[in-house]
Amino acid sequence: MPTGQAETSNQPLLREIPGYNHRRRTRLLAIVGLAILGVVIALLVLTVGSVKISFASVWGILISHLPLVHTQGSWSATSDTIIWGIRLPRVLMAGLVGSALGVAGASYQGLFRNPLADPYLIGVAQGAALGAALGFVFSWNIAGGYLIPLLAFIGALAAVSVVYMIARVGRTLPNTTLILAGVAIGALLISATSYLALVSPDKTHDIVSWWMGGFSTTNWTQVVLVAPYIILGIVAICLFSRQLNVMQLDEEQAQQLGINVERTKIILLVLSTLITAAAVCFVGTIGFVGIIVPHAVRLIFGPDHRSLLPLSALVGAVPLILADTASRTLIPPTEIPVGIITAFLGAPFFIFLLRQKKKAIF
Repeated sequence: MPTGQAETSNQPLLREIPGYNHRRRTRLLAIVGLAILGVVIALLVLTVGSVKISFASVWGILISHLPLVHTQGSWSATSDTIIWGIRLPRVLMAGLVGSALGVAGASYQGLFRNPLADPYLIGVAQGAALGAALGFVFSWNIAGGYLIPLLAFIGALAAVSVVYMIARVGRTLPNTTLILAGVAIGALLISATSYLALVSPDKTHDIVSWWMGGFSTTNWTQVVLVAPYIILGIVAICLFSRQLNVMQLDEEQAQQLGINVERTKIILLVLSTLITAAAVCFVGTIGFVGIIVPHAVRLIFGPDHRSLLPLSALVGAVPLILADTASRTLIPPTEIPVGIITAFLGAPFFIFLLRQKKKAIF
């Protein structure tokens, strides 16, 4: 019997399991609650910055920009520019990037059945960094001023494509081979990026700043360009939540239950890489979000990917919005790269995971 038919026919039986409906309601309430919390936090951080703007003014400015709405408030034109032209695109981009990294991390950890997997495991960040470095060094004036993000996006996809071709064995894609190929290609790409920075000292600062990540140059055009990739990619990954659940048992068992394991792995790798590449192309690499978020969600709500994936999207958005707010307000007028903040918070958590994994082994 096909997997989809088996799941459908078993739904009445599942509802008879004690606590099933309660857990389902809990997941739904958690998703709705976190979505509301994310919106509230996003609105609150819009008031924070070198220029203090009241919540009432922020709300009024946002309402005034809605289609078919024409309102006049007491706020100044400067406040309108700050909220609508500067802070709101940053908040939206931070939310999108956090969601993409959270979902990609949950997807990679499910695919590899490895709690230490992250979105940059198979060369995404390294390929993007090399692409961006090429853009900085050669300064080609093409793509309407979006050369560096375009090269970063292409570099990320190209790196993963090379890793995939190296790791593929016949019609199968062994996880261990894929990870080892990713480590090898990643090291090679990092060396190439370091060489470009070394031979172009006038571009070293730009390359390093991009590598550390940040939202200081975010604008509406960038948000509009990356949003479709990230949103559609997250939705598509969530559609494979049941397959990921079954694949946690064993690949052979999943195959026996009617799941095309290799095709599912390839699709999820492509989708996860796509949203990660879209996330890093404008803002640079931001580490540890893809590790921290899925683990936090898994510890609180459990390992079921039907809730893990959407909750990772929501939970991933909030800390990155807060990190971006901290980056522009902690030491004004200097802006701290967001990657430094996430690394400062994420490194201790990563060490904790390593210790827990070591205890589980020994």
